[in-house]
Amino acid sequence: MIRVALVDDQALFRAGIRMLVDSQPDLEVVAEASDGREALAAVRTSRPDVVLMDIRMPVMDGLAATAELLTDPQVPGAQAPRIVMLTTFDLDEAAARAIRQGASGFLLKDADPEFLLAAIRTVHAGSAVIAASATRELFERFTDAAPRPVPPAYADLTEREREIFALAARGLSNAEIAAREFLSEATVKTHISRILTKLSLRDRVQLVVFAFEHGLA
Repeated sequence: MIRVALVDDQALFRAGIRMLVDSQPDLEVVAEASDGREALAAVRTSRPDVVLMDIRMPVMDGLAATAELLTDPQVPGAQAPRIVMLTTFDLDEAAARAIRQGASGFLLKDADPEFLLAAIRTVHAGSAVIAASATRELFERFTDAAPRPVPPAYADLTEREREIFALAARGLSNAEIAAREFLSEATVKTHISRILTKLSLRDRVQLVVFAFEHGLA
């Protein structure tokens, strides 16, 4: 069972999402909150696997709540939930900031119900391929800072892993990389897993962020 927390200041929106999520045999809403401050307490108590977090809320917005949750000593890193930002804007600078802080992606609030459910399952599985190409587009638009020095860990990647890294950073899926490189999807998945481990990244969205921040995209 995947445990889900809903954080949004619109009660009617939360009620709709709760009905959708609870209709699934493998999903369960375990907490709700109407602002970021409530979300902190709810997550610490209920320990959800995935948090659907609205960006714009009173008291404490989703950006501040996300930053605090992902560095919360009361929620150790290994137990930290995957956070998916909810936004009404397709290309939202706030979503880009949230992803930099460690969110696993973003969804439009008017996304198809099937897509939202698939997104929860995908993020929980650790793949976080939610809008990887959209994440790239976000960072192309909103990243203007000078690239950071490339960490030494990048040198530990093999030549093949660097090739896979570059394709993943462009937002290509496992299937697309497999077809392009004449590999099986299982082999690509293994390469991606090793890359994430070597670079201490949580998921593919963070890989895209890493690539942009270090001028590797």
